[in-house]
Amino acid sequence: MGFWIYMFLMELLIPALMIGFGTYFVRSAPKKINNLFGYRTAMSMKNEDTWKFAHHHCGKIWRAVGWAMLAVSAPAMLLVWRESSDAVGTFGSVLMLIQAAVLLLSIIPTEAALRKTFDADGYRR
Repeated sequence: MGFWIYMFLMELLIPALMIGFGTYFVRSAPKKINNLFGYRTAMSMKNEDTWKFAHHHCGKIWRAVGWAMLAVSAPAMLLVWRESSDAVGTFGSVLMLIQAAVLLLSIIPTEAALRKTFDADGYRR
């Protein structure tokens, strides 16, 4: 039972982080373009405008997808309620890998929006 509770809480971590950082990024991008924190791709780091745009766009995606993943992940863990630790661990690990993949896939629409809005040098079209 203790391991199930632990895995349940871990399942909530990625969606909660996406909701939290998504909300933060929608409101404001990190103050300075940097290599440590924020949505960091070559296109998003071209200039201040691309930096802010990328964070706002990605933040909206993360917030929406985070809530959706939370709504799916929490009930999904009930499928392994009272199962063996091996079953809980395997199911939880697969679920977290799916969450991580969804998190990384948010790069695709954000980069597409950047390229639609800005030219290769980072100037608005």
